[in-house]
Amino acid sequence: MSLHGPLIVVAESPATALVAALGDAGAFPIVEAKWADAPTAFVSVKPSAVIIAEPGPPVSEASSRMLCLQIATVVGPIVPTIAFANEEFAAALPVALTADAGMPVARMIKRLQSAMRVRALHATVLRRIELFVANGGNMPLMPVGDALDDATVLVAGRGPLYPALSVAMGEQAKMVGALSVESAAKHLNERDIDGIVIGDGFSPRMIEAFLTVLAQDSRFHEIPIAVIGDTIPGFDDELPNIDFVGSDPSRLVSRMIPMVRMRAFESRLKRMLKSLEADGIFDPDTGLLTPESFWRDLNKSMTEAADRSQALSVARYTFDGALDARAQLDGARMASRVIRNIDFGCRDEDGSLLIAFTQTDLRGANVVARRLAAAIKTAMMQNGPQNRVTANVTLASQKNDDTLDSLMQRVMGSRMVAAE
Repeated sequence: MSLHGPLIVVAESPATALVAALGDAGAFPIVEAKWADAPTAFVSVKPSAVIIAEPGPPVSEASSRMLCLQIATVVGPIVPTIAFANEEFAAALPVALTADAGMPVARMIKRLQSAMRVRALHATVLRRIELFVANGGNMPLMPVGDALDDATVLVAGRGPLYPALSVAMGEQAKMVGALSVESAAKHLNERDIDGIVIGDGFSPRMIEAFLTVLAQDSRFHEIPIAVIGDTIPGFDDELPNIDFVGSDPSRLVSRMIPMVRMRAFESRLKRMLKSLEADGIFDPDTGLLTPESFWRDLNKSMTEAADRSQALSVARYTFDGALDARAQLDGARMASRVIRNIDFGCRDEDGSLLIAFTQTDLRGANVVARRLAAAIKTAMMQNGPQNRVTANVTLASQKNDDTLDSLMQRVMGSRMVAAE
């Protein structure tokens, strides 16, 4: 990823080596500023990224608050910020991605390039939105609020630090736990994971094998990873956002959360781009069709099924349990991932899910619906027996004389299938 566009390097002392390395990587222009001048430089330069080159608290508290506000409220694509930190001092800005002060500059640049890819994606989405509106499209709503509310972090471990890590991460973001590498790998395949913490209790060989699997899978090349313990060499190129950290859970979480937020924001942007590329028929919050698009598609599918003597079934999923808005979104997003390519669905206004199974009779739909219910239920569940979820599924197949209204009356009726 190109580093073109103004970069601001904030430091009280000249960061000669860092500036030279950034220049060699293609960054231009690079503006150096002290803390007192940083907010003014931000306004005049309009940077693509900001780098806080020194660990420790800012020299000017007022300037740091102003710079933080400017970064958080910038008009246009996000401005990635990287701040150096060490064992004694945290990042100078809470919104910044953390880089260890002892990290090789080349690794820090890879982390910056990773963040710049998210900025480029954000710029693309904003440009597509402008074109979409200019052409009179039915604009899908961009997800709002803190992207961290959408994030899920996998905490793997089985040592004495695991409970403290789970509590510390669970206070910041939704987390799923794994007591083995095999269980962690299963979660990665079943869920959208935005960060991985590898705690104590695993041998170095097990950790290395797990990291090797992550490095070989393109889905996880830029996922934030925190590993408790000594550095395992060989993963700098494939995993730019990996950190080997000490055993302080709160410090680990504070360093990791900004990168998890960035990863979750990237997922939002990808769903939004998918919606825009499909003329707004997909809901950016879930990846499923919007309700309006679902009804149009279902009506057309019923007509085609009747003309070609093909089967068509529709399922309605409702859920019992202690479910909040986040759990419902997780279930809908899981449905968008696992439904077959020939099927389509939406999240209804009451929070239920409607899925249409094309070319599928009632018997076949029973099998598919049960499997889908199990996957959705798993995604919705939090840790703990008190968060048990029951998925109730109502199924109906199209009859020869069915209209859209008559079919949906049966779908909204009594429960036919239950996934406990």
